[in-house]
Amino acid sequence: MSEDMKVTVIDHPLIQHKLTLMRQKDTGTKDFRELLEEIAMLMAYEITRDFPLKEIEIETPVAKCKAKVLEGKKVGVVPILRAGLGMLNGVVNMIPAARVGHVGMYRDPKTLKPVEYYCKLPNDVEERTLIVVDPMLATGGSASAALSLLKEKGAKSLILMCLVAAPEGIKVINEDHPDVPLYVAAIDEKLNEKGYIVPGLGDAGDRIFGTL
Repeated sequence: MSEDMKVTVIDHPLIQHKLTLMRQKDTGTKDFRELLEEIAMLMAYEITRDFPLKEIEIETPVAKCKAKVLEGKKVGVVPILRAGLGMLNGVVNMIPAARVGHVGMYRDPKTLKPVEYYCKLPNDVEERTLIVVDPMLATGGSASAALSLLKEKGAKSLILMCLVAAPEGIKVINEDHPDVPLYVAAIDEKLNEKGYIVPGLGDAGDRIFGTL
């Protein structure tokens, strides 16, 4: 991690292996979608590492004992449409009680600026830790706009989880939202003239939904 970037890279060997398979251009839609869901599950395991626990008394088949359970922290998962939907099930599989919101953002192909077109959230966002998911952090514009929108709606605790990030996008998130922890599976080299991550893995939405 570069000293001037505030980001956590989750470089577990299973994540790196699956990400390499996703990057390959001949990986089909079915495999791409399944790999993304699996990586999201593995990343969710890491980003919840510091969730608080409490001790309760239970009875095993052998004896009574004290054991730990999650303290009851309220969690929400907010995919940025449409590509973020590819990570949703992986996170919810790990945190089944999480509520789900949706934020629709697209990047204008000419200006590369984010445009909001949809927002539907749980009615208690101010009480929840919201895990915002989007596979690609390219210019950072859409993710930053989504985080700003969630804050306007009352969100107090946010985490951004992306698959692949460009340094340019990380810089934008760090500057616009220094209070939001950022987790990624890989930091790639740069953006090209079209705003795509290099080497990246292409358009994640198209590869998830087969709309190439």
